[in-house]
Amino acid sequence: MQKKYFTSESVTEGHPDKMCDQVSDAILDEILKKDQSARVACETVCTTGMVMLIGEITTNCYVDMSKITRSVIEDIGYNSSEYGFDSKNCAVISNIDEQSPDIALGVDKSLETRNSDNFEIGAGDQGIMFGFACDETPDLMPMPIFYAHKLAKRLAEVRKKKILPYLRPDGKVQVTVEYDDGVPVAIDTIVVSAQHGEGVSLDKIRADIIQNVIKSAIPAELISRSVKIFVNPTGRFIVGGPVGDSGLTGRKLMVDTYGGYSRHGGGAFSGKDPTKVDRSGAYAARHIAKNIVASGLARRCEVQVAYAIGVSNPVSIMVDSFKTGVCCDEVLGKAVKSVFDLRPEAIINRFGLRRPIYRQFAAYGHFGRNSSDALWEKIDKVDQLKRAASEIEM
Repeated sequence: MQKKYFTSESVTEGHPDKMCDQVSDAILDEILKKDQSARVACETVCTTGMVMLIGEITTNCYVDMSKITRSVIEDIGYNSSEYGFDSKNCAVISNIDEQSPDIALGVDKSLETRNSDNFEIGAGDQGIMFGFACDETPDLMPMPIFYAHKLAKRLAEVRKKKILPYLRPDGKVQVTVEYDDGVPVAIDTIVVSAQHGEGVSLDKIRADIIQNVIKSAIPAELISRSVKIFVNPTGRFIVGGPVGDSGLTGRKLMVDTYGGYSRHGGGAFSGKDPTKVDRSGAYAARHIAKNIVASGLARRCEVQVAYAIGVSNPVSIMVDSFKTGVCCDEVLGKAVKSVFDLRPEAIINRFGLRRPIYRQFAAYGHFGRNSSDALWEKIDKVDQLKRAASEIEM
């Protein structure tokens, strides 16, 4: 048997990069409540005592960005100078411009319909997006990122519920899974770094994290007998959040997606309205891959979709089943093209992407989520895919 180990990372909502993602998406949500056709590309930067909002936004409504920013920071838990960052006293600086008219020209009317009275939007940028699914977990996500997210969520939960009241908002986790011949068999290593207050011993933190976080989030049968557990391996994690490290929107792409298990096109999601295919295209690619795996046509599936700015139809679609498909990848690719409409407007309408739904996905991943708002997670094209693949093979 061929043995290998794969590791994925997740972070808590109080990690400075994730704080920025949530601020950017909260601003997007508030704008979409009032103006569904707004064009938004909002980036957030944070450091000691300061948050800066930059980017391009074109809208007919007004939102109080400073108020939204402070509300998100308060909700995360940075509400006291004792934690090094205080939502009430930090500076919030905004430097927002309008979307470039050259970009708007291609998005407002796609290349295919520019000379027609019945026009549709074009892709908001060029780019490549990947979607992935596999049968390792019930949510059809890779096991390392699946359990890394569970640990990170639990770390925030025991802090907010005051089960471990000495914890602070910042935190990171890693999960290493052992595979035999491509099948996950056990969790080999767990790393938890949790920000904490003064006066708490490392021994207590380690015992509390193992009992209240690790044992709660991960089934005992998955933890190997020789599991290695590292809790705050530096020995101390008091200085955290934006004081310990600056934050920036879009800097945790692997946390947002598949934990590095699948390829990534490089485009971030947070703060971007759905005409930006970095976001909508990636959601569509996940939807395709998940339905292929759910249909039994493959055990693992990666989908790539590529766009040109201002053009509505993708320039390419690729399906890779890693030799786990019941039919060849060419057949799967043709089935995908016959079942899924991948023009940006069609994706936006299919998933209701002009709704204010985004902040909830800005921490703990955009995929493998059970939220009723995550329509890209629906398994609703299984029969159509099976039928299409069968007809193509005939």
